[in-house]
Amino acid sequence: MELRPDRFEAQLAREPLRPVYLIAGGEPLLVQECADAVRAKAREEGYGEREVFDAEGGFDWNTLTQGLGSLSLFATRRLFDLRLPGGKPGKEGSEVLREYCAHPPPDTVLLITCQDWSRQHAGKWSEAIAATGHFVPVWPLKPHELPEWLLRRLRQRGLQATPEAIDVLVERVEGNLLAAAQEIDKLALLHPGANLDAEAMARAVADSARFDVFRLMDATLAGEPARVVRMLRILRAEGEQVPALMGWVAGELQRIAGFAAVQDAGGNVAAAMKDARLWDSRQAAYRRAMQRHAAARWEHFVAECGRIDRMAKGREKGDPWLALERLLVAVAEPKARGLVA
Repeated sequence: MELRPDRFEAQLAREPLRPVYLIAGGEPLLVQECADAVRAKAREEGYGEREVFDAEGGFDWNTLTQGLGSLSLFATRRLFDLRLPGGKPGKEGSEVLREYCAHPPPDTVLLITCQDWSRQHAGKWSEAIAATGHFVPVWPLKPHELPEWLLRRLRQRGLQATPEAIDVLVERVEGNLLAAAQEIDKLALLHPGANLDAEAMARAVADSARFDVFRLMDATLAGEPARVVRMLRILRAEGEQVPALMGWVAGELQRIAGFAAVQDAGGNVAAAMKDARLWDSRQAAYRRAMQRHAAARWEHFVAECGRIDRMAKGREKGDPWLALERLLVAVAEPKARGLVA
């Protein structure tokens, strides 16, 4: 069965665990919370053993097959936690997952999580999962969906809010669900059972939409050039200086350039990202960004960082703010490649 995230936990609560679950999408908070709900349910139902598999480049699907077919020495019920960041199991993986769905072993649950998902990722393997268990596609919230999501989460924490208060919260968190969840948890602790109006919400909620360099790079890697321009202008108006931004900007672009070079040479990008200890959500952001440019282009972006830094320090002529804007827009939007010669 295919379920929306907001209906999944209710469905999970009123039935025994199914043999397989696929939770996939680019919104890390929602993927994590749905997966955590399955893990919690498994603990409640006595699934005392959990095995984790990272199915990235070069993954040997036989290890999963052998694990699923082996007998446990420690527990009669087992949860297999399969992380498939890119959302594509390949031909071999698809066959393994379809075979599992056709003949699921007893007392076994397979939980599959993906940090990237689109209609193109779906196939017979995901259809088999939906028929045998549950498939939860996690699509990014659209702007008009965010107020209802916030209101629902506030109610889950025992809070009420006026429409005007929700508008304040929407403005402050600016689409960042993790920031929104943290703010709502804080509200529940500081104002239990409160019914918040716009003024109370404005006093209570920290400005999570502060435009810092970390979120600037998030917007850049996500391919949001208009948002990048707006954030840069606000950073400048707030008194930020280009040299203070360039350390993180250059560091992010250097890391991606390194991974792009590994990919260009036919190396194992997944292993390289794992060695760099990147979070799964960060890996997904890097992978999406790498699809927009060739390895040589990433190296050119890194070189441009040095030029902008020299401008900012008065060692080269030019407007460092304008040059930084052009660089980040070019990274975010391939069609804007002419901005960085």
